[in-house]
Amino acid sequence: MTTWIRFESGGATNFGTFDGDKITIHHGNMFDNPSATSETVALADVNVLTPCEPSKMLALWNNYGMLATKLELTPPPEPLYFIKANSSFAAQKETVHRPKNYDGPVIFEGELGVVIGKATKEISEEDAADHIFGYTCINDITAAGIIPKDETFAQWSRAKGYDGFGVFGPVISTDVDPLEKNLTVVLNGDVRQDYPLSDMIFKPHQLVSLLSHDMTLLPGDVICVGTNVGVGSMKLPSNDVAVTIDGIGTLENVFKN
Repeated sequence: MTTWIRFESGGATNFGTFDGDKITIHHGNMFDNPSATSETVALADVNVLTPCEPSKMLALWNNYGMLATKLELTPPPEPLYFIKANSSFAAQKETVHRPKNYDGPVIFEGELGVVIGKATKEISEEDAADHIFGYTCINDITAAGIIPKDETFAQWSRAKGYDGFGVFGPVISTDVDPLEKNLTVVLNGDVRQDYPLSDMIFKPHQLVSLLSHDMTLLPGDVICVGTNVGVGSMKLPSNDVAVTIDGIGTLENVFKN
């Protein structure tokens, strides 16, 4: 397994492989044969950025069996998804603020993110593995009261697109089988989500194939595979959220009401 990280240090943006508390700096393109240098830097001395810069982030709805059962939803025949605004992206330990024009519930959603490694258009499920670069952690924050606000139009993009509502990172892990992993979300010290990623309805390879028939996926694009049981509101004036996926990492951020 290789763990990739992107960071800022000394006014420059770099990327590299992360091992313990040390980053080995690489040159070139993370997704196209990057080369390792002899330079290293301590994790404690850098500002961690989002691990890639997606051209788009696609996010799934109703993609877990347990949550579908709880909400009395029928598993969909094809992926249901929306696009999160690029301006919503936020990195490890960033503070996200409540939108000034919204006073309803704001929800955390811990998710797995699939990171695309090469241009992907109309591929088969069998070929999808070659197009997946790796996996990351997601906190898909939602202004839940916005979605049903207008009875003629479900406002998914607006509810999910506020600044900072697309938290992801801190790393991308390669050569991981996410279906063998578990995801937990700890909110203000309490475990709120704890579920196996194998409960997904559409698995990562299926998603990459099916979505590539809707639109071309580009290197660095992220697919948020959806969330499962346990989502809830962030109610305190300041909320600490930690999304952990075994073998990938822990994504931390603060949400302030």
